[in-house]
Amino acid sequence: MKIIRFTNIHNLRDEILGGGLEQFVVIQLDDREYQLDSNYFHRMEEVASDADSTITYCHYREKDGEKVTLHPVIDYQFGSVRDDFDFGPLVMLNVADALAASEEMVQNSIESVDGGWYELRLRMSVGRTIAAIPEYLYTVEKIDFRKSGAKQHDYVNPRNIIYQAHMERVFTDFLIASGGMVNPQQVDTFNSQENFPVEASVIIPVRNRVNTIKDAVDSALTQEAAFDFNVIVVDNGSTDGTREILEKIDDPKFRLIKVEDSEYMGIGGCWNKAILSPYCGRYAVQLDSDDVYSDKKTLGKIVEKFHYENCGMVVGSYMLTDFDLNPIPPGLIDHKEWTELNGANNALRVNGFGAPRAYYTPLLRNVLFPNVSYGEDYAVALRISRDYTVGRIYEPIYYCRRWSGNSDADLSIELTNKHNEYKDFVRSVELIARIRANMNEE
Repeated sequence: MKIIRFTNIHNLRDEILGGGLEQFVVIQLDDREYQLDSNYFHRMEEVASDADSTITYCHYREKDGEKVTLHPVIDYQFGSVRDDFDFGPLVMLNVADALAASEEMVQNSIESVDGGWYELRLRMSVGRTIAAIPEYLYTVEKIDFRKSGAKQHDYVNPRNIIYQAHMERVFTDFLIASGGMVNPQQVDTFNSQENFPVEASVIIPVRNRVNTIKDAVDSALTQEAAFDFNVIVVDNGSTDGTREILEKIDDPKFRLIKVEDSEYMGIGGCWNKAILSPYCGRYAVQLDSDDVYSDKKTLGKIVEKFHYENCGMVVGSYMLTDFDLNPIPPGLIDHKEWTELNGANNALRVNGFGAPRAYYTPLLRNVLFPNVSYGEDYAVALRISRDYTVGRIYEPIYYCRRWSGNSDADLSIELTNKHNEYKDFVRSVELIARIRANMNEE
């Protein structure tokens, strides 16, 4: 079986139609050298035939000189709609499905920045099985040696703005065809019957951040605002001296909630502790335990956005910095892929919402965070944006420190996969919910 180097849809169709129309074809998505195991074609075709899968892919190995590391892949879910889903460099396609899905694409005169692979696999995924074989069947050269923390902002790098805009158009067309588009509405943030002790609360979940927690708390306590606010820190069983630092803070605006290991709290559970407490204000504003606000006006800007736009949530922009707050590439992360008209839909395609995030507390208390320590904020943001508008601040109001102590600084491929798998699950649930809601409105 011939392996076709994928460049664009037109060439793929020409190769398929000129190759005798076999039932399956393998495409190569990058230029890395590969070495197939002796049973690669047999095993791939066997699974594709038995499962009647439209797309089939598998685990692979990466080789750096004499060193070989395993690179497992994850199962494709209904919500695995992000454009950077990792199939690996070799993918088997059902020929009939590929030709049918690409027929309309070749009539489109607009050349895709990725040759049309993202659109093709979205089209092929509708109503069909996509099979991931949990077996290592080939080896490729390793070319990306960056740590996970350096890779995670690729999708918002300003150099990729044209690519991102095209991917949004492709995904929006897919959502329209799937019935998953939403049109969020404003919310009257002064209509709640609940009484709040303050207008806003800065919420900081923390565990073992002795080197940074005081900076974060000081950044919040020194905010200058025309309204009452407090700072709620939820210490999740710290053992490195973090709790002792927090216990010494003497400020009437400061509230400390202590969580013990026996409560089995993730970051999401800590957030729930804060927003359900009697301390929480009308608006709940995020601050991570190793980050700081960019100036003393940040909190005021966020609350002003709530008042002005009647939104259910506000998302700011941040500057990536080193530990000493010196800017580092790619610098400003402003998530301009979020637009007023289509942001709530495009949010299903990308892996994050930006920071700092702030929420209208009555909505948040109805939704609550899943009790996990990765993707909890993404799940809540998707849920709120399904029904309510999201206010955006595109200037940097937050410094996001990147240092060796970050929880995502150097993740293994297994942990990266675990995180991606969870976010794909969140997307799946949210996409199904949006489709069902639209069907009920018809």
